[in-house]
Amino acid sequence: MRMSLAQRVLLTWLFTLLFLIMLVLKLDEKAPWNWFLIFIPVWIFDTILLVMLVVKMAGRCKSGFDPRNGSHNIKKKTWYLIAMLLKLAFCLALCAKLQGFTTMKLAYVFIPLWALLIGGMIELGYNIFYVRRD
Repeated sequence: MRMSLAQRVLLTWLFTLLFLIMLVLKLDEKAPWNWFLIFIPVWIFDTILLVMLVVKMAGRCKSGFDPRNGSHNIKKKTWYLIAMLLKLAFCLALCAKLQGFTTMKLAYVFIPLWALLIGGMIELGYNIFYVRRD
């Protein structure tokens, strides 16, 4: 099952729109919902992405796959998996803080996001400045 670029963009737009509508309703105090309910569109979207990523990574385990062909590709997919888990950790910590389940300092809540941003900058720098010499 492959999704076209237009389908992926539409799916991303739809989940973002749902999240923003729910967030605005919560912030305007029109809806007395739990913060974990507000983030459901984000978690559904992340779950879809994680399943697609794991399926692609599991495709390397099938018979007849030559591991020498995609060593760089598996590193990239591993980084994507780590990035998704960091984003999930940030969202869970933020919801717990906003809902009042924890008395953790806000600076500690943002540690996964900071790690994600630093990793993203390293990835960007690597992709921009790394020149492969054959």
